[in-house]
Amino acid sequence: MYIPQKQLENLRSLVQPGKVIVVYGARRVGKTTMLNKFAEDLSRESILFVNGDDINARQFLESQSIEKLKDFVGNHQFLIVDEAQYVRNIGLNLKLIVDHIPGIRVVATGSSSFDLAQNIGEPLTGRRFVLKLFPLSQMEISTQEKPHETAANLENRLVFGSYPEVVTLRDNKLRTEYLRELIASYLFKDILALEGIRYSDKLIRLLQLLAFQIGNEVSLSEIGRQLAMSKNTVERYLDLLEKVFVIFKLSGFSRNLRKEITKNNRYYFFDTGIRNAVVGMFNPLNLRDDTGKIWENYIISEIKKHREYHRLSSGFHFWRTYDKKEIDLVEEHEGKLYGYEIKWSKSKVKVPKDWRQNYPNASFEVIHRGNYMNYISIPARVT
Repeated sequence: MYIPQKQLENLRSLVQPGKVIVVYGARRVGKTTMLNKFAEDLSRESILFVNGDDINARQFLESQSIEKLKDFVGNHQFLIVDEAQYVRNIGLNLKLIVDHIPGIRVVATGSSSFDLAQNIGEPLTGRRFVLKLFPLSQMEISTQEKPHETAANLENRLVFGSYPEVVTLRDNKLRTEYLRELIASYLFKDILALEGIRYSDKLIRLLQLLAFQIGNEVSLSEIGRQLAMSKNTVERYLDLLEKVFVIFKLSGFSRNLRKEITKNNRYYFFDTGIRNAVVGMFNPLNLRDDTGKIWENYIISEIKKHREYHRLSSGFHFWRTYDKKEIDLVEEHEGKLYGYEIKWSKSKVKVPKDWRQNYPNASFEVIHRGNYMNYISIPARVT
């Protein structure tokens, strides 16, 4: 079963002559599936679909020869390069293609943004659009589910996450095995191959520590002591894990008020199934004590996906004062502030006094099981 991807709509609307669409995303989130669906709309004669793993394709795409690139593209109107991070100097060669082959439309995907970005960013300045692809959003899944099915499936979303194959599998044992295999064989492949890290055990231990600190500020020095690593190494590993879309961070929000904490970041997982897999915990919610943390992670991740897929430029932070007043998520969009407190159960939550006094024009809303779909599935929550 194919669940329509929102970024496929954006890809179709953005692709145009003289531009390169760059699609970033973790492994197994459906980049190749999206390209195949995109290609279905095109005639077979008009499209050249190649993989960066193909040594023959790489010989042309690494050539930096205009004539060789022209011969390679031929009369095709579309060039699609999947796994483009394996092609040396891919950015420069794609620049030569769009500059010297009139009318060509180019799409390139990569699992590891840190490597692909280094090779593609500067040469394609002004010539590219970037799309980020994540595990399926509930907004996308809802196109195939009725509301009562979404409600029934919520616990599985929190426990097993939303990777496409996880969503389409109907057996929790198979979901568990899939996630374990993903962790063991694919999740760190780009980091290990491209950054020369020989073993993944440190990455797993780091992720385990982050998994238990969801909703709390993370001290890099403390993690370093626990892992017998330097603070700089911890920082480097965190940066790599962000760049391959395993985790993301929220910084503290402040307008230079002395009471507000901004020193450390909070870290969340793009997928709660990955979070649970790294700690080996797939128990149902009624048998675990971390439901609130998983719920907070899920909502923040879904909101980020929603805004990204609607191409809304929002900044995301948390807010906390030294006397422990806090707001889980602060969204900054076009000069406006939106504060969200995230609760598993519906309950009355008072607006923190310092928030109301210092940011009188900011909103404050509580997201819970009864209203969360309003924030993650409607066309555009922020206007």
